[in-house]
Amino acid sequence: MARWVRHLAVPSHLADAKNPTEASPENLAKALQHFADHCANCHANDGSGKTHMGPNFYPPVPDLREAVIQSMSDGEIFYVIHYGVAFTGMPAWGDGEPEKDTESWKLVHFIRHLPNITPEEIDQMKKLNPMTAQEREEQEALDRFLAGEDFEPPSERSEEH
Repeated sequence: MARWVRHLAVPSHLADAKNPTEASPENLAKALQHFADHCANCHANDGSGKTHMGPNFYPPVPDLREAVIQSMSDGEIFYVIHYGVAFTGMPAWGDGEPEKDTESWKLVHFIRHLPNITPEEIDQMKKLNPMTAQEREEQEALDRFLAGEDFEPPSERSEEH
């Protein structure tokens, strides 16, 4: 029922809109970076929605790889990204006029790509995901260790200060 209402809420000129951006390797790479940084917290790098937050939303975050999402028109997916979905955890990410929102259109291409995402792409995305201060500190300690510097666990450093 909710999907049908969402479908009806999308203005026909947007629902029927064709993606104005090319599904080029460059645009997919930019969208991968954007998704990893902005979307993966809720949707997961693979689009499954299996994150700490995803299942706790009401309604739960959808699996973007599923047929119900993949069968939406490009314009409908764009609308959800640009305008968000009222009464859910999906915020409006669009900035300004829809005609100029090329970032959201590139994300439509990436969402179409999610059913075929590779393990290498997921590994790349993990490096682009936002980190907490603790995660950043742990990564820096690991980087210092791998560079041959003396290893001092982050928890011991923070207790000294």
